Amino acid sequence: MGKIYFVRHGQTVWNVENKICGSTDSPLTEKGRQQAKETGMELKARIDAGEVHIDEILCSPLSRAHDTAVEIGKIVNLPVRVEPRLREQCFGKWEGLARDSHEFAMARLHFCDNYDGGESMMKMAQRIYNLLDELKQDTDKTYLLVAHNGIARITESYFHDMSNEDFAAYGIKNGQIIEYDF
Repeated sequence: MGKIYFVRHGQTVWNVENKICGSTDSPLTEKGRQQAKETGMELKARIDAGEVHIDEILCSPLSRAHDTAVEIGKIVNLPVRVEPRLREQCFGKWEGLARDSHEFAMARLHFCDNYDGGESMMKMAQRIYNLLDELKQDTDKTYLLVAHNGIARITESYFHDMSNEDFAAYGIKNGQIIEYDF
């Protein structure tokens, strides 16, 4: 049975400022760079102990995920490949606005909405599900995906049934490692 690991990028400037990042390229903070190192060291310890095996790291092209993946890759001595389908959802008119607004929380429940120039949740799910279907077929490799909270939400929904409310509320912490079995 195949397996993947998922890591959310380290903390960004816009995470600190409580802004919706989406496909806007917000850089890592110093804390975010430290989180990437800590995640890499945790994975290395688990690899050295034989608990984890990873063949390759795939990451989003956005710098916050790419920089996190490169740092992890250096520590665990694994190649990093940019996978464009791992980019975060474009939230259109919402990018740069307050992440915790009631209006944005309600908008996220509209899975077909493209947010005036963005990307719908359904289109994002299609590209992530297609990627996961491909990785599932590659039974010879175990991948670490380094991406974003929205991608984590879609990945979780691929592996587990979720209500609309659970889906909209789901999130993982910066630098958190999640393990999935196909």
